[in-house]
Amino acid sequence: MKDYIEERAVEIANYIIESNSTVRQTAKKFGISKSTVHKDVTERLIQINPALAAQTRKVLDTNKSERHIRGGLATREKYLHLEHR
Repeated sequence: MKDYIEERAVEIANYIIESNSTVRQTAKKFGISKSTVHKDVTERLIQINPALAAQTRKVLDTNKSERHIRGGLATREKYLHLEHR
């Protein structure tokens, strides 16, 4: 694996942990695709730093379990704004 990919995977993992960020937010921040973020933190990071990979997985699992709540809130906001027009 190339050095820059390893560095990116570690940098992404640290960002996700520090900011409690989602895959989508992380992809936007780093200017890469969601699938690249996912591959970096689920496949590549395990080979580089298993402990960091486990921490990152914990944050992503939490985000995934809360996803339906965020989606519901976004929908609610959308319709609240439509009513006030």
